[in-house]
Amino acid sequence: GLVIDGRTLEHVLHDSLQSIFLELTEKCRAVVCCRATPLQKSVLVRLVRNKLKAMTLAVGDGANDVSMIQVADTGVGILGQEGMQAVMASDFAISQFRHLRKLLLVHGHWCYTRLTNMVLYFFYKNVAYVNLLFWYQFFCGFSGTSMTDYWILILFNLLFTSVPPIIYGVLDKDVSAEILMQLPQLYMM
Repeated sequence: GLVIDGRTLEHVLHDSLQSIFLELTEKCRAVVCCRATPLQKSVLVRLVRNKLKAMTLAVGDGANDVSMIQVADTGVGILGQEGMQAVMASDFAISQFRHLRKLLLVHGHWCYTRLTNMVLYFFYKNVAYVNLLFWYQFFCGFSGTSMTDYWILILFNLLFTSVPPIIYGVLDKDVSAEILMQLPQLYMM
């Protein structure tokens, strides 16, 4: 790991040392920046996200972390002694730092699998409906007439666009939470 303080970070963030610093951080398992200003935190997250093309996660518990949380791809606010500013600016909020592991390994995995399966479902639904309209146009001589009433189309979209995602989003858990917590390697897949 690498631990860097705010004064050193100020020198590193200049253009001449950025590439060397990024090479060094790529070789580390973890980089901890302490005593950094809010601007330094946000610049560092932006630098890693843009130059290394990495997905970034920022975790903060106070008002000084808001800019870092907003720059990151995913921001997590911890409800703490310093107030609600980080929680209000974040994508996800947790009450204690120890809940971060479960948020990432369990809920992150479930969310990812649900979203990928729902994207496939929406492609299937739209292909099925457009395919039906396409073949109907051959039947009616490409006159542009509507195959169904508008209320049937609304009902079709309502049923096939809202009900399955709600049921799937609530009930689908491909792997149990206990296994996901015991095997963090599953998160990599």
